[in-house]
Amino acid sequence: MIYNLNKINEMADGDQDFVVSVISVFLEEVPHDLEALEKAVDGLNHENVYKLAHKIKPNVDLLGMEQTRAIALEIETLGKNAANMQEIKEKFPVLKKDVHQVVSELKKDFNL
Repeated sequence: MIYNLNKINEMADGDQDFVVSVISVFLEEVPHDLEALEKAVDGLNHENVYKLAHKIKPNVDLLGMEQTRAIALEIETLGKNAANMQEIKEKFPVLKKDVHQVVSELKKDFNL
């Protein structure tokens, strides 16, 4: 398991509906953001790469996905400069794999 719910549980203060709500929002938004990020990477649009990685980063951080957050931060930082697109293309598959893995784990773990 590459996620942990410590941050969400701390925020929820025992409210299981809140936990499920946050996870549901993650499952709705992050796959779409990831798909848009992939299009930006493929289209060599460094400005959108920056914006989308910036948007994904807090969501994966909330789920305790430290490695994934670090990769999103690297992609975000690299997205500030068009010259970094090749490096972004090399890092993106790891982010994609991690997010897809967590999405399927969360769906299974929470029956969503």
